[in-house]
Amino acid sequence: MTTNTKLYTLNYSEAQTYLWTAAFIAANMLLPQLFHLIPQGGIIFAPLSFVILAGAYKFGWKTGLLAALASPVVNNLIWGVPVWGVIPVMALKLAFLALAAGMTAQYFKKVTIPLLSGVVLVAELLGGIVEWALTGGIEATIADFTIGWPGLLLQVFGTWAVLKLINK
Repeated sequence: MTTNTKLYTLNYSEAQTYLWTAAFIAANMLLPQLFHLIPQGGIIFAPLSFVILAGAYKFGWKTGLLAALASPVVNNLIWGVPVWGVIPVMALKLAFLALAAGMTAQYFKKVTIPLLSGVVLVAELLGGIVEWALTGGIEATIADFTIGWPGLLLQVFGTWAVLKLINK
């Protein structure tokens, strides 16, 4: 399943980069609140990752990276979640996702389920290694796959659907 959509690579010198970053941060403030209505919804569905993946794939890694680094901090300041101790790991994991998504989109110039699956898998593995190194435990990394598999599917199929929808 391939979708043709216009993909951009915005630079830090463009105002659009910061406008889209602000839009993704706003989405990352609202969307998690919906998922937190479900018990363990944030852990299961990882809504911040969905927005970062879609945004970085559509507008490039620079826009995605800004949103990835700012979203956990802004969410903590506004809503109190994630807790401060989780922010460095979460920001790094989101940064890997933004970099992988933006670079994949820039190189392949198309959106497919296999490409999105690869982006999510690479980001999860790199993020898991960093999480393990920073926390000394592998339990949270394993939980990303055992508890968080619906979120991984949401990232892949949700991003594909959103990018296909906005192309119409």
